[in-house]
Amino acid sequence: MKELKEILKHRIFRTILLVFIDIATVLACFYTAFFLTLRIFYKNIYFGNFNHLLLASLAIVILTVIFFFIFGVYKVIWHFAKPGHYLKIFMAIVCSTFIFSIIDYTWWKLLTAAFKDFSQNIISYSNTLPIYVLFMFLTTSAFVFGRIAYQSLKMLKYDKTLIERKKGKLRTMIIGAGFTGNHVLDELNITNSQYMPVCFLDDNVSLLNGSINNIVVAGKIENIKHYCKKFDIDLIIFAIPSLSGDRRTAILKECSETGRKVKVIPALAEIVENDSFVGQMRDVNVVDLLGREQIKFEKKGIRDYIAGKTVMVTGGGGSIGSELCRQIATFNPKRIVIVEIYENCAYSIQQEMKRRNVKFDFEVEILSVTDFDKVEEIYKQYHPEIVFHAAAHKHVPLMETNPEEAVKNNVYGTYNVVKLADKYNVEKFILISTDKAVNPTNVMGATKRCCEMILQTMSKQSKKTKFAAVRFGNVLGSNGSVIPLFKKQIENGGPVTVTHKDIIRYFMTIPEAVSLVLQAGAYAESGETFVLDMGEQVKIVTLAENLIRAMGYTPYVDIDIKFTGLRPGEKLYEELLMGEEGLRKTANDKIFIGKQIDIDEQLFYKSLKEMEKICQTNDKTAVVNKLKDLVPTFKHDEVQFNKMQEHTKQIMLEFSKIENNV
Repeated sequence: MKELKEILKHRIFRTILLVFIDIATVLACFYTAFFLTLRIFYKNIYFGNFNHLLLASLAIVILTVIFFFIFGVYKVIWHFAKPGHYLKIFMAIVCSTFIFSIIDYTWWKLLTAAFKDFSQNIISYSNTLPIYVLFMFLTTSAFVFGRIAYQSLKMLKYDKTLIERKKGKLRTMIIGAGFTGNHVLDELNITNSQYMPVCFLDDNVSLLNGSINNIVVAGKIENIKHYCKKFDIDLIIFAIPSLSGDRRTAILKECSETGRKVKVIPALAEIVENDSFVGQMRDVNVVDLLGREQIKFEKKGIRDYIAGKTVMVTGGGGSIGSELCRQIATFNPKRIVIVEIYENCAYSIQQEMKRRNVKFDFEVEILSVTDFDKVEEIYKQYHPEIVFHAAAHKHVPLMETNPEEAVKNNVYGTYNVVKLADKYNVEKFILISTDKAVNPTNVMGATKRCCEMILQTMSKQSKKTKFAAVRFGNVLGSNGSVIPLFKKQIENGGPVTVTHKDIIRYFMTIPEAVSLVLQAGAYAESGETFVLDMGEQVKIVTLAENLIRAMGYTPYVDIDIKFTGLRPGEKLYEELLMGEEGLRKTANDKIFIGKQIDIDEQLFYKSLKEMEKICQTNDKTAVVNKLKDLVPTFKHDEVQFNKMQEHTKQIMLEFSKIENNV
């Protein structure tokens, strides 16, 4: 509604301004024609009463403006005017003058009364013909030459922009002439950026052929390719943040297929208030091309359990952890405590929170969750009421070659944080899990399934803490995920590497993943595993192709795609539930709860203790074998695992030779 008001306000102001200018022009031409004609044909005439002359001038003004609207004169973008547009002016003036002459004839006796001191035959109706002819000539000349002058000035400005373009300016098309598009244009003009706005495209028919700050609304969005060629566009800015789903995807795909660079103003949910739109502008990415609606979550339930509480986020500097901090910050917590082993990530989110001038305490602690004593100090110092556990090793290939480290960090790190949460009466504990925990075929997935089992068993023992795990698929744009890798490969000229042409994955955005985690906290009661309905799985090769197009290239022509083969422990597809699990609905139709699988707790914890001793020996094969005892659904490919180990040994041997030679 606000956007519509802004559009209408701008259009009305522009039209009113043009109408007033045209009224002044018509009056000047009318009086000039009237007095000049009388002065030429009738010498020394004295004019006494001008009332009827004023009525006549009012009539010709009204008629001219009406016919200007009828012929669409006020819709013309005059710096792109064609001969036909000037013909509209002439036709409007002819029609208005003709109608006026008819009206004039009916009241001619009243007009002559103004000149009663003179002969009744001095000004007869037939003698007014020169006035009409001169009026049409003067008015047409004034309007046509005035607009030609305006067009000439615009062309001079256009010539200047051509010079600017040689200095690196990019001819820019803005998709969306609404509120956001207007602000983007203003910011580009004020900042004197590298972008040179040339035209708008919009589907709102009331805006078509209009002008916004001298930038034409050239046509409809469906004709992107045509207008890219017509205006020689270098870059497209997508400025409709309210648009989502299939329509947004279709437009962005159309933009990417033009071969031009594409920038996107983020969706409304992602826009930071009081920041410039241009400052938040980013490259189009695969998130924009997924083709499904951003999943919405009920915020009220989240606020109820976070507001005024001390919240601890382990792994708080990572992709998920840092987004957790951002979203938690909007629910008025008392304090956020980040636990992070990587100080650069922790520093980054700390500085971001300082820039936001948050009203709550924000603490950063550098430590590993595997250090039980240090973690306990944090619990003692801050007494967190809510804990989100995101700290984990997550890279599948790396964990295949370092299974003992995966177990130490993921399994025992989780065990430490969970055990202390129960000891210090944390209200809610939410574990970040993964779809790779379902029937795992790799070490990382097996460790995360083990973490879920720790939570499930602890939830039965704890009297005060409510535990829950949140399981979702791949997160687009997270550190180390496939999309940043693809982007680097494209920027380096390719090729883009995909493991298999048929490999498919569930995908979600970082904000969606974090919203799911927060919502799960509202629902958490007793060891549930929450699962997100993520729609259809997506082919990785399709994502690669879309990203290549989005970055202005043609797949297999400009940037090649090579298939490298499945990595050890990698599936062609992922699952969100195990065969034994069922689904139970929650209040949110996108979130489900998996039915718990019975666990022999005594055997499980006995195996955990045995695994701890095995990890200290760094025997990778023994670690993997023990993981199979801990996680019965773990199906590991021993052949691939052994190949990976041999490959790693060869690499280490080569490094050793190089060091010795040095």
